[in-house]
Amino acid sequence: MKEDYYDILGIHKNATAAEIKKAYRKKAIEHHPDKNPGDSKAEAMFKKAAEAYEVLSDPNKRARYDQYGHQAFDGSGGFSGGGMNMEDIFSQFGDIFGGGGGFSGFSGFGGGGGQRRMKGSNLRIRVSLTLEEVANGVEKKIKVKRKKQAQGTTYKTCTTCHGSGQIMRITNTILGRMQTSSPCSTCGGTGQIIDKKPANADVDGMLLTEETVSIKIPAGVVDGMQLKVTGKGNEAPGNGIPGDLLVAIEEKPHETLQREGDNLHFDLYISFSEAALGASKEIDTVSGKVRIKIEEGVQSGKILRLRNKGIPSINGYGTGDLLVHVNVWTPKTLTKEQKEFFEKMASDVNFQPKPQLEDKSFFEKVKDMFS
Repeated sequence: MKEDYYDILGIHKNATAAEIKKAYRKKAIEHHPDKNPGDSKAEAMFKKAAEAYEVLSDPNKRARYDQYGHQAFDGSGGFSGGGMNMEDIFSQFGDIFGGGGGFSGFSGFGGGGGQRRMKGSNLRIRVSLTLEEVANGVEKKIKVKRKKQAQGTTYKTCTTCHGSGQIMRITNTILGRMQTSSPCSTCGGTGQIIDKKPANADVDGMLLTEETVSIKIPAGVVDGMQLKVTGKGNEAPGNGIPGDLLVAIEEKPHETLQREGDNLHFDLYISFSEAALGASKEIDTVSGKVRIKIEEGVQSGKILRLRNKGIPSINGYGTGDLLVHVNVWTPKTLTKEQKEFFEKMASDVNFQPKPQLEDKSFFEKVKDMFS
């Protein structure tokens, strides 16, 4: 089981953004590769801290994590920060290490200056799922149009910054001469510019291509949830990092089942005779049809609970139930013989309502549904 992100950074769940950043910086400096050369445990902790910070520093990701835990991001084999490498970390969080950390970065990335790796733009798609796919999990193969480096594109050292990715400026101030640096506007801070590219490529040496991406969606996702497939967005020029593919979940309505959290609801209609004599009825579930027994004398409004026939929890907290709502159908038209029968039964003692303690009111039934 993955460690809790709050525990990794050593903070409480109500930590402010400033406290999260401070805790991450402390962990990053403590386990920084420059400070712990060749220490695989320190490197692993460094990556864990970066993954935790990636989620907790983003209000939307943090809210999803607080609600659904790790499975909101990486419970489906490859989503979110688990695939971060050192270059990803320094390219995304380089500002954390600058200004007083005492480190210059790692392998030339991040830190307080030097070349930086550009990240390609993210792509967003919407995936529609049936209720059965939501309940059981599914692998979808989706065609995605994404920009990739064109074959034959080559790069050379930027002539403006001479490969440093930075432009140094010296300014005279009342405090003396001050030196500042900013990313090179010619190469965007990468230190490289295009040397040659195919005629059909764009100005950045990229081509729009169609690729089939396999997306593993875990059981229990909810409508509106967003998953991330790392590295399947648009590529970046040169030695840049590919963007991500963001997958928005859309749940299709089911013909007979209604979802409420992890529980499902099914309306079962039976006749007067079935209610009086009992019956065997077939109903829908997310794993196929099942047959249930209706006891004789069942009352309209009774709720039958089928344990673990609902939706698995996205957090791994078990499976919801299927609640079958029994509705006794009153015929709208009767034959002459049927009317005569019910007229005779109007005063029959067996046809007089006699609610017992076990025949709960509507409000009590609703309360039980949510207990």
